[in-house]
Amino acid sequence: MTARTLLPELIRIKRDGRVLERESIEQLVAGISDGSLSDAQVGALAMAVFLKGMNAAETVTLTEAIRDSGEVLDWSDLDLPGPVLDKHSTGGVGDLVSLVLGPWIAACGGHVPMVSGRGLGHTGGTLDKLEAIPGYSVTPDTASFRRLVREVGVAIIGQTADLAPADRRLYAIRDVTATVESLPLIVSSILGKKLACGLDALVMDVKTGNGAFMPTAEASRGLARTLVEVASQTGTPTTALVTNMSQPLAPCAGNALEVREALRLLTGEKRHGRLLEVTRDLAAELLLAGRLADSRETAMAHLDKTLASDAVAERFARMVAGLGGPSDLLERPDHYLPQAPVTRAVHAEHPGRVQAIDTRALGLAVVALGGGRRALGEAIDPAVGLSHIASLDETVDAQRPLALIHAASAADADRAARQVSKAIKVGDGPATPPPLIHDVIRREAP
Repeated sequence: MTARTLLPELIRIKRDGRVLERESIEQLVAGISDGSLSDAQVGALAMAVFLKGMNAAETVTLTEAIRDSGEVLDWSDLDLPGPVLDKHSTGGVGDLVSLVLGPWIAACGGHVPMVSGRGLGHTGGTLDKLEAIPGYSVTPDTASFRRLVREVGVAIIGQTADLAPADRRLYAIRDVTATVESLPLIVSSILGKKLACGLDALVMDVKTGNGAFMPTAEASRGLARTLVEVASQTGTPTTALVTNMSQPLAPCAGNALEVREALRLLTGEKRHGRLLEVTRDLAAELLLAGRLADSRETAMAHLDKTLASDAVAERFARMVAGLGGPSDLLERPDHYLPQAPVTRAVHAEHPGRVQAIDTRALGLAVVALGGGRRALGEAIDPAVGLSHIASLDETVDAQRPLALIHAASAADADRAARQVSKAIKVGDGPATPPPLIHDVIRREAP
Protein backbone atom coordinates (compact mmCIF):
# COMPACT_ATOMS: atom_id res chain seq x y z
CA MET A 1 0.00 0.00 0.00
CA THR A 2 1.08 3.58 -0.59
CA ALA A 3 0.27 6.84 1.12
CA ARG A 4 -2.28 7.44 -1.63
CA THR A 5 -4.34 4.37 -0.69
CA LEU A 6 -7.95 5.30 0.03
CA LEU A 7 -8.70 5.21 3.73
CA PRO A 8 -11.83 3.00 3.34
CA GLU A 9 -9.63 0.41 1.63
CA LEU A 10 -7.35 0.32 4.66
CA ILE A 11 -10.37 -0.27 6.91
CA ARG A 12 -11.43 -3.08 4.57
CA ILE A 13 -8.02 -4.75 4.96
CA LYS A 14 -8.42 -4.97 8.71
CA ARG A 15 -12.09 -5.91 8.43
CA ASP A 16 -11.02 -8.92 6.38
CA GLY A 17 -8.47 -9.93 9.01
CA ARG A 18 -5.35 -9.03 7.07
CA VAL A 19 -2.28 -7.29 8.46
CA LEU A 20 -1.88 -3.53 8.05
CA GLU A 21 1.55 -2.26 7.04
CA ARG A 22 3.28 0.47 9.05
CA GLU A 23 2.57 3.13 6.42
CA SER A 24 -1.12 2.20 6.37
CA ILE A 25 -1.47 2.44 10.17
CA GLU A 26 0.30 5.80 10.18
CA GLN A 27 -2.06 7.01 7.46
CA LEU A 28 -5.11 5.91 9.44
CA VAL A 29 -3.89 7.59 12.65
CA ALA A 30 -3.18 10.78 10.70
CA GLY A 31 -6.75 10.60 9.40
CA ILE A 32 -8.07 10.29 12.95
CA SER A 33 -6.02 13.32 14.02
CA ASP A 34 -6.78 15.65 11.11
CA GLY A 35 -10.42 14.66 10.62
CA SER A 36 -10.06 13.14 7.19
CA LEU A 37 -11.53 9.98 8.71
CA SER A 38 -15.18 10.57 9.64
CA ASP A 39 -16.59 9.42 12.98
CA ALA A 40 -18.32 6.56 11.15
CA GLN A 41 -15.04 5.47 9.60
CA VAL A 42 -13.16 5.67 12.91
CA GLY A 43 -15.92 3.58 14.49
CA ALA A 44 -15.67 1.04 11.67
CA LEU A 45 -11.90 0.86 12.10
CA ALA A 46 -12.23 0.37 15.86
CA MET A 47 -14.76 -2.42 15.34
CA ALA A 48 -12.54 -4.09 12.74
CA VAL A 49 -9.62 -4.07 15.20
CA PHE A 50 -11.91 -5.26 18.00
CA LEU A 51 -13.12 -8.24 15.96
CA LYS A 52 -9.96 -9.17 14.03
CA GLY A 53 -7.23 -8.02 16.43
CA MET A 54 -3.72 -6.86 15.62
CA ASN A 55 -0.43 -8.70 15.72
CA ALA A 56 2.49 -7.51 17.85
CA ALA A 57 4.08 -5.44 15.07
CA GLU A 58 0.79 -3.71 14.25
CA THR A 59 0.20 -2.88 17.93
CA VAL A 60 3.67 -1.38 18.27
CA THR A 61 3.15 0.72 15.13
CA LEU A 62 -0.28 1.89 16.30
CA THR A 63 1.18 2.90 19.67
CA GLU A 64 4.02 4.83 18.05
CA ALA A 65 1.65 6.56 15.62
CA ILE A 66 -0.64 7.67 18.47
CA ARG A 67 2.39 8.84 20.46
CA ASP A 68 3.64 10.84 17.48
CA SER A 69 0.23 12.29 16.56
CA GLY A 70 1.00 15.38 18.68
CA GLU A 71 3.80 16.82 20.75
CA VAL A 72 6.40 14.41 22.15
CA LEU A 73 8.06 16.02 25.14
CA ASP A 74 11.84 16.37 25.06
CA TRP A 75 13.69 17.05 28.31
CA SER A 76 17.23 17.07 26.91
CA ASP A 77 17.49 20.87 26.87
CA LEU A 78 16.83 21.03 30.65
CA ASP A 79 19.92 18.97 31.50
CA LEU A 80 18.01 17.12 34.22
CA PRO A 81 20.26 15.49 36.84
CA GLY A 82 18.09 12.36 37.03
CA PRO A 83 15.99 10.08 34.80
CA VAL A 84 12.46 10.87 33.60
CA LEU A 85 10.15 8.23 35.09
CA ASP A 86 6.41 7.58 35.37
CA LYS A 87 3.77 5.02 36.32
CA HIS A 88 0.30 4.16 35.12
CA SER A 89 -2.50 2.23 36.79
CA THR A 90 -5.35 0.49 34.99
CA GLY A 91 -7.67 1.79 37.72
CA GLY A 92 -9.24 0.69 40.97
CA VAL A 93 -11.00 1.81 44.14
CA GLY A 94 -9.03 3.62 46.83
CA ASP A 95 -6.06 3.70 44.45
CA LEU A 96 -4.23 6.92 45.30
CA VAL A 97 -0.76 5.56 44.52
CA SER A 98 0.12 8.43 42.16
CA LEU A 99 -0.26 11.04 44.91
CA VAL A 100 2.46 9.31 46.93
CA LEU A 101 4.64 7.70 44.27
CA GLY A 102 5.26 10.85 42.20
CA PRO A 103 6.82 12.93 45.00
CA TRP A 104 8.52 9.81 46.43
CA ILE A 105 10.39 9.19 43.16
CA ALA A 106 11.21 12.92 42.92
CA ALA A 107 12.71 12.90 46.41
CA CYS A 108 14.87 9.92 45.37
CA GLY A 109 16.35 11.77 42.39
CA GLY A 110 13.90 11.05 39.57
CA HIS A 111 11.77 13.43 37.51
CA VAL A 112 8.09 12.57 37.11
CA PRO A 113 6.02 14.36 34.42
CA MET A 114 2.83 12.47 35.27
CA VAL A 115 -0.09 12.97 32.88
CA SER A 116 -3.13 11.47 34.61
CA GLY A 117 -6.84 11.02 33.96
CA ARG A 118 -10.24 11.39 35.56
CA GLY A 119 -12.45 8.73 37.08
CA LEU A 120 -13.87 6.13 34.74
CA GLY A 121 -16.85 4.00 35.70
CA HIS A 122 -16.47 2.75 39.28
CA THR A 123 -12.80 3.79 39.54
CA GLY A 124 -11.47 7.07 40.86
CA GLY A 125 -9.31 9.48 38.88
CA THR A 126 -6.09 11.14 40.01
CA LEU A 127 -7.11 14.50 38.55
CA ASP A 128 -10.42 14.45 40.43
CA LYS A 129 -8.57 13.78 43.68
CA LEU A 130 -6.12 16.64 43.12
CA GLU A 131 -8.92 19.04 42.20
CA ALA A 132 -10.31 18.50 45.70
CA ILE A 133 -7.40 20.75 46.73
CA PRO A 134 -8.52 24.39 46.33
CA GLY A 135 -6.66 26.20 43.56
CA TYR A 136 -4.81 23.15 42.19
CA SER A 137 -4.65 23.49 38.39
CA VAL A 138 -4.37 20.31 36.33
CA THR A 139 -3.99 22.36 33.13
CA PRO A 140 -0.83 24.47 33.50
CA ASP A 141 0.95 25.87 30.48
CA THR A 142 3.82 23.81 29.10
CA ALA A 143 6.48 26.17 30.48
CA SER A 144 5.12 25.86 34.03
CA PHE A 145 4.86 22.09 33.69
CA ARG A 146 8.47 21.78 32.55
CA ARG A 147 9.68 24.18 35.26
CA LEU A 148 8.04 22.12 38.02
CA VAL A 149 9.45 18.86 36.66
CA ARG A 150 12.91 20.44 36.66
CA GLU A 151 12.75 22.27 40.01
CA VAL A 152 10.44 20.09 42.12
CA GLY A 153 10.91 16.80 40.31
CA VAL A 154 7.20 16.05 39.92
CA ALA A 155 4.11 17.57 38.35
CA ILE A 156 0.81 15.68 38.09
CA ILE A 157 -1.42 17.23 35.43
CA GLY A 158 -4.07 16.32 32.85
CA GLN A 159 -3.57 15.47 29.19
CA THR A 160 -2.96 18.58 27.14
CA ALA A 161 -4.48 19.22 23.72
CA ASP A 162 -1.08 18.66 22.14
CA LEU A 163 -0.34 15.23 23.66
CA ALA A 164 -1.55 12.24 21.61
CA PRO A 165 -4.59 13.97 20.06
CA ALA A 166 -5.40 10.89 17.97
CA ASP A 167 -6.05 8.94 21.15
CA ARG A 168 -8.48 11.53 22.48
CA ARG A 169 -10.72 11.18 19.42
CA LEU A 170 -10.31 7.43 19.03
CA TYR A 171 -11.12 6.77 22.69
CA ALA A 172 -14.26 8.93 22.58
CA ILE A 173 -15.52 6.93 19.62
CA ARG A 174 -14.55 3.58 21.16
CA ASP A 175 -16.55 4.56 24.24
CA VAL A 176 -19.79 4.76 22.21
CA THR A 177 -19.16 1.86 19.80
CA ALA A 178 -18.63 -0.98 22.33
CA THR A 179 -14.97 -1.37 21.36
CA VAL A 180 -13.24 -0.25 24.57
CA GLU A 181 -12.13 -3.77 25.53
CA SER A 182 -9.94 -4.41 22.47
CA LEU A 183 -6.43 -5.31 23.71
CA PRO A 184 -4.50 -3.52 20.91
CA LEU A 185 -6.65 -0.42 21.37
CA ILE A 186 -6.26 -0.48 25.18
CA VAL A 187 -2.48 -0.85 24.93
CA SER A 188 -1.99 1.84 22.27
CA SER A 189 -4.26 4.24 24.16
CA ILE A 190 -2.44 3.83 27.48
CA LEU A 191 1.06 3.87 26.04
CA GLY A 192 0.50 6.45 23.33
CA LYS A 193 -0.16 9.11 25.99
CA LYS A 194 2.51 7.97 28.42
CA LEU A 195 5.30 7.61 25.87
CA ALA A 196 4.55 11.08 24.48
CA CYS A 197 5.97 12.37 27.79
CA GLY A 198 9.54 11.46 26.78
CA LEU A 199 10.15 8.84 29.49
CA ASP A 200 13.34 6.99 30.31
CA ALA A 201 11.37 4.21 32.03
CA LEU A 202 7.79 3.32 32.92
CA VAL A 203 6.12 1.06 35.50
CA MET A 204 2.60 -0.26 35.00
CA ASP A 205 0.21 -1.20 37.82
CA VAL A 206 -2.21 -3.67 36.20
CA LYS A 207 -5.10 -4.43 38.53
CA THR A 208 -6.90 -7.75 38.87
CA GLY A 209 -9.86 -8.82 40.98
CA ASN A 210 -13.49 -7.76 41.27
CA GLY A 211 -12.62 -4.07 41.50
CA ALA A 212 -10.55 -4.09 38.29
CA PHE A 213 -11.64 -3.66 34.69
CA MET A 214 -10.00 -7.05 34.01
CA PRO A 215 -11.24 -9.24 36.87
CA THR A 216 -9.24 -12.42 36.17
CA ALA A 217 -5.54 -12.78 36.88
CA GLU A 218 -5.04 -14.47 33.50
CA ALA A 219 -6.54 -11.52 31.58
CA SER A 220 -4.56 -9.03 33.68
CA ARG A 221 -1.30 -10.89 33.07
CA GLY A 222 -2.03 -10.89 29.34
CA LEU A 223 -2.54 -7.14 29.37
CA ALA A 224 0.58 -6.63 31.49
CA ARG A 225 2.74 -8.74 29.18
CA THR A 226 1.48 -6.88 26.11
CA LEU A 227 2.05 -3.47 27.70
CA VAL A 228 5.61 -4.40 28.68
CA GLU A 229 6.41 -5.89 25.28
CA VAL A 230 5.00 -3.00 23.24
CA ALA A 231 6.49 -0.23 25.42
CA SER A 232 9.88 -1.91 25.41
CA GLN A 233 9.83 -2.29 21.64
CA THR A 234 9.22 1.44 21.31
CA GLY A 235 12.42 2.02 23.29
CA THR A 236 11.06 2.60 26.81
CA PRO A 237 12.10 0.04 29.47
CA THR A 238 8.90 -1.01 31.19
CA THR A 239 7.93 -3.19 34.13
CA ALA A 240 4.40 -4.27 35.04
CA LEU A 241 3.11 -5.37 38.43
CA VAL A 242 -0.15 -7.32 38.51
CA THR A 243 -1.73 -6.19 41.79
CA ASN A 244 -4.87 -7.23 43.60
CA MET A 245 -8.06 -5.19 43.60
CA SER A 246 -10.38 -7.58 45.44
CA GLN A 247 -10.70 -4.92 48.13
CA PRO A 248 -10.01 -1.16 48.10
CA LEU A 249 -6.30 -0.43 48.12
CA ALA A 250 -6.68 2.28 50.76
CA PRO A 251 -9.36 2.13 53.50
CA CYS A 252 -11.19 5.01 51.82
CA ALA A 253 -12.70 6.00 48.48
CA GLY A 254 -13.63 9.55 47.55
CA ASN A 255 -11.58 12.47 46.33
CA ALA A 256 -10.88 14.64 49.39
CA LEU A 257 -10.82 11.55 51.61
CA GLU A 258 -8.10 10.00 49.47
CA VAL A 259 -6.03 13.21 49.52
CA ARG A 260 -6.26 13.11 53.32
CA GLU A 261 -5.07 9.50 53.28
CA ALA A 262 -2.11 10.47 51.10
CA LEU A 263 -1.19 13.24 53.53
CA ARG A 264 -1.34 10.81 56.45
CA LEU A 265 1.17 8.58 54.72
CA LEU A 266 3.41 11.44 53.56
CA THR A 267 3.59 13.12 56.97
CA GLY A 268 4.19 9.92 58.92
CA GLU A 269 0.83 9.78 60.68
CA LYS A 270 0.35 6.36 59.02
CA ARG A 271 3.18 4.24 57.64
CA HIS A 272 1.59 0.84 57.01
CA GLY A 273 -1.07 -0.85 54.91
CA ARG A 274 -1.70 -2.13 51.38
CA LEU A 275 -1.41 1.32 49.83
CA LEU A 276 2.12 1.78 51.16
CA GLU A 277 3.14 -1.76 50.16
CA VAL A 278 2.03 -1.42 46.52
CA THR A 279 3.43 2.10 46.19
CA ARG A 280 6.77 1.02 47.62
CA ASP A 281 7.05 -1.94 45.22
CA LEU A 282 6.19 0.21 42.20
CA ALA A 283 8.63 2.90 43.31
CA ALA A 284 11.41 0.32 43.75
CA GLU A 285 10.92 -0.88 40.18
CA LEU A 286 11.24 2.69 38.92
CA LEU A 287 14.42 3.31 40.89
CA LEU A 288 15.92 0.16 39.38
CA ALA A 289 14.79 1.00 35.84
CA GLY A 290 16.09 4.55 36.20
CA ARG A 291 19.43 3.32 37.59
CA LEU A 292 18.86 5.20 40.83
CA ALA A 293 19.48 1.92 42.68
CA ASP A 294 21.52 -1.14 41.77
CA SER A 295 19.46 -3.75 43.63
CA ARG A 296 15.99 -4.21 45.07
CA GLU A 297 17.41 -4.10 48.59
CA THR A 298 19.20 -0.80 47.88
CA ALA A 299 16.05 0.64 46.30
CA MET A 300 13.89 -0.29 49.30
CA ALA A 301 16.40 1.14 51.77
CA HIS A 302 16.62 4.39 49.79
CA LEU A 303 12.83 4.67 49.65
CA ASP A 304 12.38 4.04 53.36
CA LYS A 305 15.07 6.52 54.36
CA THR A 306 13.66 9.19 52.06
CA LEU A 307 10.08 8.76 53.28
CA ALA A 308 11.18 8.93 56.92
CA SER A 309 13.08 12.17 56.28
CA ASP A 310 9.90 14.06 55.27
CA ALA A 311 11.53 14.88 51.91
CA VAL A 312 8.60 13.22 50.10
CA ALA A 313 6.03 15.36 51.90
CA GLU A 314 8.08 18.44 51.03
CA ARG A 315 8.04 17.56 47.31
CA PHE A 316 4.27 17.05 47.40
CA ALA A 317 3.78 20.41 49.14
CA ARG A 318 5.95 22.21 46.57
CA MET A 319 4.08 20.59 43.69
CA VAL A 320 0.71 21.62 45.13
CA ALA A 321 1.84 25.21 45.67
CA GLY A 322 3.48 25.32 42.24
CA LEU A 323 0.20 24.35 40.58
CA GLY A 324 -1.88 26.95 42.41
CA GLY A 325 -2.82 25.14 45.60
CA PRO A 326 -2.24 26.32 49.18
CA SER A 327 1.32 26.41 50.45
CA ASP A 328 0.32 25.11 53.90
CA LEU A 329 -1.90 22.17 52.89
CA LEU A 330 0.16 19.70 54.90
CA GLU A 331 -0.10 21.82 58.04
CA ARG A 332 -3.83 22.63 57.69
CA PRO A 333 -5.56 19.95 55.62
CA ASP A 334 -8.89 20.32 57.43
CA HIS A 335 -8.93 24.02 56.57
CA TYR A 336 -8.69 23.33 52.84
CA LEU A 337 -10.12 19.91 52.07
CA PRO A 338 -13.94 19.84 51.92
CA GLN A 339 -15.89 17.73 54.39
CA ALA A 340 -19.34 16.25 53.83
CA PRO A 341 -22.14 17.52 56.10
CA VAL A 342 -23.46 14.01 56.87
CA THR A 343 -21.39 11.12 58.23
CA ARG A 344 -22.83 7.75 59.13
CA ALA A 345 -21.35 4.46 60.30
CA VAL A 346 -22.61 1.28 58.66
CA HIS A 347 -22.52 -1.79 60.89
CA ALA A 348 -22.91 -5.45 60.03
CA GLU A 349 -26.12 -7.16 61.10
CA HIS A 350 -24.10 -9.60 63.19
CA PRO A 351 -20.49 -9.54 64.47
CA GLY A 352 -18.06 -11.56 62.40
CA ARG A 353 -15.15 -11.40 59.98
CA VAL A 354 -15.20 -9.90 56.52
CA GLN A 355 -15.36 -12.77 54.03
CA ALA A 356 -15.65 -10.94 50.70
CA ILE A 357 -15.90 -7.41 49.34
CA ASP A 358 -17.56 -6.39 46.10
CA THR A 359 -15.05 -3.64 45.37
CA ARG A 360 -16.75 -2.49 42.20
CA ALA A 361 -20.01 -2.03 44.13
CA LEU A 362 -18.22 0.16 46.69
CA GLY A 363 -16.82 2.28 43.86
CA LEU A 364 -20.30 2.65 42.39
CA ALA A 365 -21.62 3.65 45.82
CA VAL A 366 -19.14 6.54 45.82
CA VAL A 367 -20.30 7.52 42.33
CA ALA A 368 -23.92 7.46 43.50
CA LEU A 369 -23.01 9.74 46.42
CA GLY A 370 -21.78 12.26 43.85
CA GLY A 371 -18.09 11.41 44.05
CA GLY A 372 -17.88 10.27 40.43
CA ARG A 373 -19.47 10.97 37.08
CA ARG A 374 -22.48 9.16 35.65
CA ALA A 375 -22.40 11.29 32.49
CA LEU A 376 -19.63 13.06 30.61
CA GLY A 377 -18.94 16.51 32.07
CA GLU A 378 -21.02 15.95 35.21
CA ALA A 379 -19.83 17.90 38.27
CA ILE A 380 -18.64 15.86 41.22
CA ASP A 381 -18.71 16.48 44.97
CA PRO A 382 -15.13 16.17 46.27
CA ALA A 383 -16.25 15.78 49.90
CA VAL A 384 -18.32 12.60 49.65
CA GLY A 385 -17.21 8.98 49.79
CA LEU A 386 -16.38 6.15 52.17
CA SER A 387 -13.75 5.97 54.89
CA HIS A 388 -12.71 3.39 57.51
CA ILE A 389 -13.58 0.60 55.06
CA ALA A 390 -13.07 -2.79 56.72
CA SER A 391 -10.53 -5.14 55.16
CA LEU A 392 -10.83 -8.79 54.22
CA ASP A 393 -10.65 -11.02 57.33
CA GLU A 394 -11.06 -8.04 59.67
CA THR A 395 -13.44 -8.44 62.60
CA VAL A 396 -16.46 -6.12 62.55
CA ASP A 397 -18.88 -5.59 65.42
CA ALA A 398 -20.80 -2.89 67.27
CA GLN A 399 -17.57 -0.86 67.68
CA ARG A 400 -15.94 -1.56 64.29
CA PRO A 401 -18.23 -0.61 61.38
CA LEU A 402 -18.11 -1.90 57.83
CA ALA A 403 -17.42 1.67 56.70
CA LEU A 404 -18.13 5.31 57.45
CA ILE A 405 -20.24 7.14 54.88
CA HIS A 406 -19.62 10.79 53.99
CA ALA A 407 -22.68 12.17 52.20
CA ALA A 408 -24.31 15.40 51.11
CA SER A 409 -27.69 14.43 52.59
CA ALA A 410 -29.33 11.91 54.91
CA ALA A 411 -31.13 10.33 51.96
CA ASP A 412 -27.82 9.83 50.14
CA ALA A 413 -26.35 8.29 53.29
CA ASP A 414 -29.29 5.89 53.61
CA ARG A 415 -28.86 4.70 50.02
CA ALA A 416 -25.12 4.28 50.40
CA ALA A 417 -25.59 2.34 53.65
CA ARG A 418 -27.71 -0.22 51.82
CA GLN A 419 -25.10 -0.50 49.07
CA VAL A 420 -22.23 -0.96 51.53
CA SER A 421 -24.12 -3.56 53.57
CA LYS A 422 -24.77 -5.55 50.41
CA ALA A 423 -21.19 -5.21 49.12
CA ILE A 424 -19.35 -6.43 52.25
CA LYS A 425 -20.06 -10.02 53.27
CA VAL A 426 -19.51 -11.02 56.90
CA GLY A 427 -19.27 -14.56 58.28
CA ASP A 428 -18.02 -16.53 61.25
CA GLY A 429 -14.85 -18.14 59.99
CA PRO A 430 -11.51 -16.71 58.87
CA ALA A 431 -10.95 -15.49 55.32
CA THR A 432 -7.72 -15.64 53.35
CA PRO A 433 -7.02 -12.42 51.45
CA PRO A 434 -5.39 -12.94 48.02
CA PRO A 435 -1.76 -11.91 47.55
CA LEU A 436 -1.32 -8.20 46.97
CA ILE A 437 1.30 -8.64 44.23
CA HIS A 438 0.38 -11.42 41.80
CA ASP A 439 3.21 -11.08 39.33
CA VAL A 440 6.09 -8.89 38.14
CA ILE A 441 6.76 -8.73 34.39
CA ARG A 442 9.93 -7.17 33.03
CA ARG A 443 11.56 -6.65 29.66
CA GLU A 444 14.42 -4.32 28.84
CA ALA A 445 14.13 -2.01 25.84
CA PRO A 446 16.07 -3.28 22.78
